[in-house]
Amino acid sequence: MAMRKSSKSKTSNNLVITSVAFQDHITRTLLHPNFSFSDPLLRCKRNTPKNPHARGRVENGLQQRQDGGNEREYVLDPAPPPLTLAQKMGLVASPAERLTEDEWMQVKARSVQQGESAQPCAICREEFRLQPQVLLSCSHVFHRACLRAFERFSGRKCCPMCRREQYETRVIHDAARLFRHQCATRIQACWRGYVARRWYRHMRKTVCPKDKDLRRKFFEAKLQELNDSFVRYCHTDTEAFLSDIDRSLSSSRRVFEQLERKSISEPQENDWDRIQSQVIQRGVWDCPICLTALCSLDIPTEADRSSHQQRRRTVLLSCSHLFHQLCLEAFESFAADSRPSCPLCRSAYHKKLI
Repeated sequence: MAMRKSSKSKTSNNLVITSVAFQDHITRTLLHPNFSFSDPLLRCKRNTPKNPHARGRVENGLQQRQDGGNEREYVLDPAPPPLTLAQKMGLVASPAERLTEDEWMQVKARSVQQGESAQPCAICREEFRLQPQVLLSCSHVFHRACLRAFERFSGRKCCPMCRREQYETRVIHDAARLFRHQCATRIQACWRGYVARRWYRHMRKTVCPKDKDLRRKFFEAKLQELNDSFVRYCHTDTEAFLSDIDRSLSSSRRVFEQLERKSISEPQENDWDRIQSQVIQRGVWDCPICLTALCSLDIPTEADRSSHQQRRRTVLLSCSHLFHQLCLEAFESFAADSRPSCPLCRSAYHKKLI
């Protein structure tokens, strides 16, 4: 009898503990989430905003860029509450553990692979742009404000896409980075288009086209432009235009006068005799070009005529310099000017064979 009584008392005690554990779990999780048997007078402290109009605002992501500028990802869910007595006794399943950083990276990689950030928000059907976005543990992405509104009006924490309950949320900035990249790409495209159009307009004004009709129009436009500028110039100041013409004519006359002064007349026979006497007095009988001996200006004897004919002929210049005829002709053929100058004194000359 004593054994039966002890077993009945143990069973009744277990039933009492089990019922208390269930009541505690129901009270803390369903009816009064903020109530605790350890402190029954504990009141719920809600984070009420100081500004009464702050609840109606929609976050646009600009404040975060102004404050820090760094896009830091963080988990929005608070720390999980302590386990109830029923959960500790194994009567009720314990909540799932929070995702680690590696698991969040896997969820984000799956979301990027599905292109969630590149698509509009599934709740409001608008682009994310710079507005804050949240990533759920089920790899779906929404506006942070849209998800809050959905949870408030639905009355439960359930994913709007896959209906998964008790999910975790994490703030990400993938859509903001994509939007800034798109803006930079559009700005670069506009600038490159402007540069290309400007270069094309300049090319059309300066480069003559290959087509015959287009070439004719090109030169007609150029001629018309010159005529217009000439007419404008004449209409503005005729006296200045005529004075410019007079100055150009006077400068042309001066140039021609200088050319006439530089031109020399052909020497006469007496002049050639005087030049030969200067050569004899100088006594230089080597060609300055090939540096070989020249023939003497004295009249050769009959014994020297045969050897004199075999020598190369000599050319006397009006500047009293002697050269071999072949050497001087080679120098003249390589000269750039139409009228070459003397290789020694750089003066214009007339030549005579001796």
